[in-house]
Amino acid sequence: MKIAFFVLGFSLVYIATLFGAFSLALTEDGLTLLEIKNALNDSRNILGNWRATDESPCKWTGISCHPHDQRVSSINLPYLQLGGIISPSIGKLSRLHRLALHQNSLHGIIPNEITNCTELKAMYLRANYLQGGIPSDIGNLSHLTILDLSSNMLKGAIPSSIGRLTGLRHLNLSTNFFSGEIPDFGALSTFGNSSFIGNLDLCGRQVHKPCRTSMGFPVVLPHAASDEAEVPTKRPSHYIKGVLIGVMATMALTVAVLLAFLWIWLLSKKERAAKKYTEVKKQVDQEASAKLITFHGDLPYASSEIIEKLESLDQEDVVGSGGFGTVYRMVMNDCGTFAVKRIDRSREGSDQVFERELEILGSIKHINLVNLRGYCRLPMSKLLIYDYLAMGSLDDILHEHGQEQPLKWSARLRIALGSARGIAYLHHDCSPKIVHRDIKSSNILLDENLEPHVSDFGLAKLLVDEDAHVTTVVAGTFGYLAPEYLQSGRATEKSDVYSFGVLLLEIVTGKRPTDPAFVKRGLNVVGWMNTLLRENRLEDVVDKRCTDADMETVEAILEIATRCTDANPDDRPTMNQAVI
Repeated sequence: MKIAFFVLGFSLVYIATLFGAFSLALTEDGLTLLEIKNALNDSRNILGNWRATDESPCKWTGISCHPHDQRVSSINLPYLQLGGIISPSIGKLSRLHRLALHQNSLHGIIPNEITNCTELKAMYLRANYLQGGIPSDIGNLSHLTILDLSSNMLKGAIPSSIGRLTGLRHLNLSTNFFSGEIPDFGALSTFGNSSFIGNLDLCGRQVHKPCRTSMGFPVVLPHAASDEAEVPTKRPSHYIKGVLIGVMATMALTVAVLLAFLWIWLLSKKERAAKKYTEVKKQVDQEASAKLITFHGDLPYASSEIIEKLESLDQEDVVGSGGFGTVYRMVMNDCGTFAVKRIDRSREGSDQVFERELEILGSIKHINLVNLRGYCRLPMSKLLIYDYLAMGSLDDILHEHGQEQPLKWSARLRIALGSARGIAYLHHDCSPKIVHRDIKSSNILLDENLEPHVSDFGLAKLLVDEDAHVTTVVAGTFGYLAPEYLQSGRATEKSDVYSFGVLLLEIVTGKRPTDPAFVKRGLNVVGWMNTLLRENRLEDVVDKRCTDADMETVEAILEIATRCTDANPDDRPTMNQAVI
């Protein structure tokens, strides 16, 4: 009998415990968040307190909930170096109001399921590595007021459904690879150039760039007839009719004459281009000819037009010269602008090997790398075609124009972070990995938003003769090169890390790596910095022109720079570890 009571009591305790466990089970939104976490790469364990054993996710890092029903209202996880993808499971968070995942390392696409979050008001996904297009159903997010997808690798057309977002107050799609005409509809018609800057293949009223037909004429779309009832008007008199007919006839005649002149001009232009192209071919043997290769279909121009522009480049178009040749600015007929690097004849090698290596470089796309758009082999030269970045190089901004308008501390931090991300992509995400070999401030180019783009990656290996590559690469870049690289001539990721550390010091100090001021204190910027830090003179390290520098972040940057410029390559961090 006692055994029966014992068994009954044990069963009741077990059942109570079981029901208690069910009552404390994680909410449905919590389970969804765990699915989202599983798709992320959280190397720093930031989301370590997202536990399946919790009753509610509302106290988890970055999570806020609606107070009355404990449904997730906000995911706020910026600047945390999170990798991975955005899980389609996010569409299950139907009460989500705010999604902030900006300044991370997310890749993959923006899942279409995100459009199921119909209460979403703000979406911040800028400064990641997201690819693909904007979900076509994004117009379903009728409560959306903020949409920031800038500084990613998104491409394709901009969906017209964004125009249905009547409450949209902030839109930023800049610095991506969008193409085509921007719909001039609804909310999209209220935003200007600043919302789309950095997408070279976009056209439309908002970016002040007319879209063109295959014939080269601007597109003129007819306005849709109004659905509203027309207001009755008085019948015009015969006099007014006569005036209108006369004006319209005059306008029609004028347009016809202009079109005729335009047509004749276009024909003569094509004849000139064909003639010039023929003349180029005549200068060499019949077997040799011009060859144009474009990557990703990124140059929406006829081959003859590109070759004509390349052949017409002269001294007036020169914007600089680097270790690999002269750089020109090439302006197309529709004002599209590109940078063209003419390779020194002394660096030419096998065309077949050269072009195969260029195809690898042309396949690389990242928001902080300069895009290689194409390659042209002409009878007398080899030319590389890149995006043109109007603000020039970091070297120009820091040392040539720094007195006129010194860089603010926030801009310097953004340049340091973007440069680190670009180099880290070359080291860790490219297959095969790419060692830059020539990281320096003149190879960090800046766009209108002072967003950095690393240039000349891969060229050192491609264009330097292997028997003499040590002396050739070293020339012009002393001060940036790691000690072991100077001794052995063997470039590794760790020698790039050293160069990046020097670049960080250049950004903080505003001085070149081999400034004359360093002669008495360490010979270069690394030795100079170490000397001042030993003397506890941190304030003397910072560029005097940078009056808004925050000493806490200065110390953090100098700590990273010190680790990157360690004399022992094994003690330096990887670029992924160095990313701020």
